[in-house]
Amino acid sequence: MNASFASKRLSRALLAAAASSAPRSSAAAATTAASSLLHPPPPPSSESDGAARPLFHSPWSVLQQRGVKVRGSDVRPGNVVERKGRLYEVVKADHNQQGRGSAMIQVELRDVESGNKTNARFNTDESIEKVFVEEKSYTCMCTVADEVALIDLQTFEQVDVKRDLFGKAGVYLKEEMKVMLRLFDDRPLSGSVPKRVICTVVDTPPPLKGVSATPVEKRALLDNGLTVKVPAFIENGEAILVNTEDDSYMSRAKE
Repeated sequence: MNASFASKRLSRALLAAAASSAPRSSAAAATTAASSLLHPPPPPSSESDGAARPLFHSPWSVLQQRGVKVRGSDVRPGNVVERKGRLYEVVKADHNQQGRGSAMIQVELRDVESGNKTNARFNTDESIEKVFVEEKSYTCMCTVADEVALIDLQTFEQVDVKRDLFGKAGVYLKEEMKVMLRLFDDRPLSGSVPKRVICTVVDTPPPLKGVSATPVEKRALLDNGLTVKVPAFIENGEAILVNTEDDSYMSRAKE
């Protein structure tokens, strides 16, 4: 006895039982129920207008649709905030006290869509919508004028960005340097270099010997074109460790 034959017998038995114990209308209902058991309806289609469309492009897109309310005093450079239906990246944030009045936050904002900059003021207790962004690690392959070529060594994805995306720290970019990109909707918003970078001194006055009043510091030109203050004992050709946040000398680089 195959499965098809057994199904037919079950169907006839259900119909017969319904006809003998219920009115005609009930028998029709039983017929419908039996048919539903033997031939269940197909699952509802998830397609719309003939084509299935995902709600989000990627799992990260789900997170990027979410934000959090923060106070104006918590806004920091690099944050992405929403104002009047538009997204802005905070470029600068300065805390100001207006006499006896409430403290204000003076911010410089960059429109994520257009790139245009504008200034705004936040009250320290003002509620601001902060948007989450993605941070990804890349390796610098090369720099050509104002263009920077980056690569993700895990996926081998290559990205070309402008040097000014890194702000004043763009001067430190060089081959094989690990950098971070901050992205929203796969669009680079800003980049950052390591806090400590090794640079080479290419031109600085030689140390003065036999002089009691030796200067504590002197100026030194680095291989990236930046001029910083270094101790008097530093000589040309030496590798030094520089703080990229304030362009300050930290120490001699360890070999």
